[in-house]
Amino acid sequence: MNVRRLIPTAALAGSVTLGLVALSACSPSDAADGGGGAGGKGDGKLAVVTSFYPMQYLAEEIGGTHVDVSTLTKPGVEPHELELGTRQAAQLGEADYILYLKGIQPAVDEAIAGAGVKNTVDAASLTTLEKHGSEVGHGDEHAGEEHAEEDHAHEGEAGTDPHIWLDPVKYAEVAKGVGASLEKADPDNAAAYRKNTTALVERLTTLDTAFEQGLADTSTKTFITTHSAFGYLAERYGLTQESISGISPESEPSPARIKELRSIAAKDKVGTVFFETLVSDKTAKTVAADSGLRTDVLDPVEGITEKSKGADYVEVMESNLAALEKALGAK
Repeated sequence: MNVRRLIPTAALAGSVTLGLVALSACSPSDAADGGGGAGGKGDGKLAVVTSFYPMQYLAEEIGGTHVDVSTLTKPGVEPHELELGTRQAAQLGEADYILYLKGIQPAVDEAIAGAGVKNTVDAASLTTLEKHGSEVGHGDEHAGEEHAEEDHAHEGEAGTDPHIWLDPVKYAEVAKGVGASLEKADPDNAAAYRKNTTALVERLTTLDTAFEQGLADTSTKTFITTHSAFGYLAERYGLTQESISGISPESEPSPARIKELRSIAAKDKVGTVFFETLVSDKTAKTVAADSGLRTDVLDPVEGITEKSKGADYVEVMESNLAALEKALGAK
């Protein structure tokens, strides 16, 4: 995680305090006018606040017509660098239900801990997290201990990788947990939540099958990405991810890492360096040019924008599959 971009603790605490003061001073009608969909509308829907897009998608798909979902991270904003204002702090306090992923946005983690909302769900607690560094998968011989230690300094709690939504199987596990928690928070609509959860899990299972079949037979199993977001995906489908910058999308690679990637690309017949939609492609293009490689987009699905190749999580992941099949020489 890029600690340079985080809010100082004192400043964050001040923002949360101011937000809670603002909340206590406004009436329900005030919240309805300016709350961005969180609480106070009197329409009988569960007011849900999510931390960023992968959580928003789960809440909307499972909650359906019975929830009013807002998200702290707006489209086009890189989640890791989100800074919370007083309005967002108040938004958290107004929620009936909060869904977030601990370890992605430390500023959000701290604000949610102070919001005191009973129905607060950490998606990371609904599956098993693993440790990942600059490389993940079957090519562990490429990574040195020193580099791995640098990567783990940027990862989530206890050195774990929080990018669980990029593995459709783990994401489905989380979806089941979210569905159960919504049933508990809003038992009157439990049947609808169960039905929607089943439908979403089926869609994710179909996506998993497509990845498994599409990546089963490829010319190479190694791919290079801007940052190490695709570790779970690599492990799930027998690939090796080599990242330029480790877990943090904004950290700069060392000259030694650039040299290492050049050697890996030649040895493993890598032809493409992947960059992202919400982060500058400058480093990826530099590495690609240095090694005579192509560039393409592999979207970590941290937010849907006009640049996204798809309208929702599943569609973007299908585009990712097509990009990987092309880059890896799927047969």
